Amino acid sequence: MLIRNRASESPSLTDRSEQLSAEEFVWDDSGSANFHQRVLPLLEKALRERGCLKVLDIGCGNGALTGELMQRGFQMVGIDGSLSGIEIARSRWPSITFEKVDICQPLPEIFRNQFDAVVSVEVIEHLLLPRQLINNAILAMRPGATLVLTTPYHGYLKNLAIAALNGFDAHWHPLRDFGHIKFFSKRTLGILMKEYPLTEVRFATVGRIPPLAHSMVVTARYDRTGI
Repeated sequence: MLIRNRASESPSLTDRSEQLSAEEFVWDDSGSANFHQRVLPLLEKALRERGCLKVLDIGCGNGALTGELMQRGFQMVGIDGSLSGIEIARSRWPSITFEKVDICQPLPEIFRNQFDAVVSVEVIEHLLLPRQLINNAILAMRPGATLVLTTPYHGYLKNLAIAALNGFDAHWHPLRDFGHIKFFSKRTLGILMKEYPLTEVRFATVGRIPPLAHSMVVTARYDRTGI
């Protein structure tokens, strides 16, 4: 049963349920995640430093982060495969274009080669085929555009801490449909970036001290000459 409470400021049903059988990643509120406030300064800085204006949010969910960036002056478009998320996003942010798009399939022509930047926040770890997200970002970006991607950080000390605290059940979401299925370290995410015509690849961490960071933020520039 899908429960929606658009006035709630709590995390989505998917994120607060230990087990959930669903046909999509379920959203039942319009609020921002606590993580958004940690990552927003890095997102805004990266976009402003590179002169980005028109931005595509791949995996926009309920549109909360997309809306925050719009309020900071960026021209936003959001796409997501979750109908519940897109409906909430359209209701709360009617001035932003939100479209239901299967981000694991090739990007529709209407979104191709027109954006100064693509952002994708805490999405790639949910995808069985993570390269499709990068493929779609490349298709969406103009030459010289910026990619900003975040995903939970995994390194030796953090993995050790999760194991020592018996936290893998909660961290890996084994009983939640559309939960986390990919777990990146800086090394593995860096290898993925090298498969594409992306230059000026930079990493930062957010949340907690770096060895136990909540997430990684990677920024890169689309260099079409590298194809």
